[in-house]
Amino acid sequence: MMQIIYLLIIFLSVSGLQGCNGNKPEQARDKKGTAMAARQADLQEPVKPAWIKPDTTGMEPELSAIGFSRLMGIGWNLGNSLESISYKNGVYSGDETSWDNPATTKQLIDSVKKAGFTAVRIPVAYSHMLDNQVDYKIKWAWKKRVEEVVNYVLDNDMYAIINIHWDGGWMNDPFYARQAAVNAKIDSLWKQIAIYFRDYDDHLLFAGTNEIHIEGNYNPPSPENIAVQNSFNQTFVNTVRATGGRNAWRFLVVQGYVTNIDYTRNYMVIPADPAHDRLMAEVHYYDPWEFCLKEDAPYAAVWSDASWGKEDWVNTAFGYMKTTFIEKGIPVILGEYGVIYRPSLSGQALADHIASRNYYLNYVTRKALENGMVPFYWDNGYPDSFGLFNRKDGTRVRKDAISAIISAGK
Repeated sequence: MMQIIYLLIIFLSVSGLQGCNGNKPEQARDKKGTAMAARQADLQEPVKPAWIKPDTTGMEPELSAIGFSRLMGIGWNLGNSLESISYKNGVYSGDETSWDNPATTKQLIDSVKKAGFTAVRIPVAYSHMLDNQVDYKIKWAWKKRVEEVVNYVLDNDMYAIINIHWDGGWMNDPFYARQAAVNAKIDSLWKQIAIYFRDYDDHLLFAGTNEIHIEGNYNPPSPENIAVQNSFNQTFVNTVRATGGRNAWRFLVVQGYVTNIDYTRNYMVIPADPAHDRLMAEVHYYDPWEFCLKEDAPYAAVWSDASWGKEDWVNTAFGYMKTTFIEKGIPVILGEYGVIYRPSLSGQALADHIASRNYYLNYVTRKALENGMVPFYWDNGYPDSFGLFNRKDGTRVRKDAISAIISAGK
């Protein structure tokens, strides 16, 4: 009898232990499964609604577009970085460093702010960062990287502008035959961008496109080219506003044809907008070409040697922007301007070039501000071209040019 009881006790004890131990693997599996699910969720982009109720928080709806533009000051372009992209044989490729600039750091943007700039235009490409070329879904990792750079700017209490830049050239086809297809892609990309950044306040602006034109052709546009390009602007505005939230009030920037001042004043149609007084126009300025951009000889090493485009043209061109847009309540973003640095020169010729370059940068910046425009210097990251800063550590490599630009606002 005692033996039976003893055996029974052993049996019950072992069964109990097995039962206890049997629960542990299940609990471990539950915890592991929960952890794995959490990690999986971290790898998936949160789904946001296509539309939310319009929200004026942080958007200063009582402030006019002109009033807002006066707060932006002098801007700088993070050029040849996030818009770096290659397109060959129907394939988009590349990344932030593909055009020989290092990845953008907070140190660089901090340096830009310390130099005196108060706004940053961030050109962006997307077509090389899509899950596929059918529905144009942007990779979450790329949106997060763009956001990281945007936050470098906003954390410095500066204004930021993001756009869809050249992006491989698919928008540079302003013809009726491609109008629907291009507008469909603009709509898809901007819907995603707008929803992702919807909760940001008015320090973040959206700019629809860049220099839309027939690829490689800078001649005057046809009525067809103008109509199609203006439709791209309208699609951009419609798409952003349709996402609601703060985007219902966000300041949006639309572009003239190839951002040329003459074409813009003559042909640009400001899009219809359900939001009152929240649009801005954008133009670029690289006149005279032989001084500002032309790399091969013969070129004008100093502004006064150029055959045209002197101070009187700056005054006239910017005056057009004032009377055509600014006096009618539409601010103008001078999204790009600058002069190439010519390292092949030496001695007195280089000294004269630097002096003339700095004079030009000061004059153009000052006249832009005097006419109510918001100027953004074009920096492509290369000190022997348009670069002002060392992109690796943020040091100022063209201190004289920076001083010429910033002093124009004082």
